[in-house]
Amino acid sequence: MAIEAIVGLGNPGEEYALTRHNAGYEVVDRVHRKLRGGEWRRAYRSVVTRTRRGRPVLLAKPQTYMNRSGEAVEALLSGEGLRPSQVLVVVDDVDLPLGAVRLRPSGGPGTHNGLRDIVDAVGTGFPRLRLGVGGAAPGTDLAEYVLSPFAGGERERAETMFDTAAEAVVTAVFEGVTAAMNRFNRVPEENRGGDPEETRGGG
Repeated sequence: MAIEAIVGLGNPGEEYALTRHNAGYEVVDRVHRKLRGGEWRRAYRSVVTRTRRGRPVLLAKPQTYMNRSGEAVEALLSGEGLRPSQVLVVVDDVDLPLGAVRLRPSGGPGTHNGLRDIVDAVGTGFPRLRLGVGGAAPGTDLAEYVLSPFAGGERERAETMFDTAAEAVVTAVFEGVTAAMNRFNRVPEENRGGDPEETRGGG
């Protein structure tokens, strides 16, 4: 089933704009530029727009704050008459190394509060693009970590990841989720050498 909407998770407000938790917003903003999205407007407890290049797709950035993302996704599904499998959610992931991009067609929420709220609202049957933001150092408060900006040289690596993720989203829209998984599921060269599954496509 074709992807009809892209939802980038994050928190509204300038104070959160460059934080790790807003990686989903950053990718949706890049897709907006790539696919010539229109003006943003408020709907479905989000700000939304439609792309104008190729087949129109809805872009959404929930304005509910992260731990209530399910309310926005549920409203979007109802308002647009979509199934969960037609909505691709883009989300930060502290369990992936910085720069990693992993697309899956469905699955559980893991440790992510935003994904957990979406799963509680609409089930597990939605594709998700996970963006590696790196794990917190031992003893670091996880909430503080994800609400902090990328440190030092991390920002450059994050920018590269966001660009790659936007390409993955465009591929998923026009060629399908499987094609995007095969092409983009990867971890950066400097992080390879651990779990061999993390270095090959297919999810």
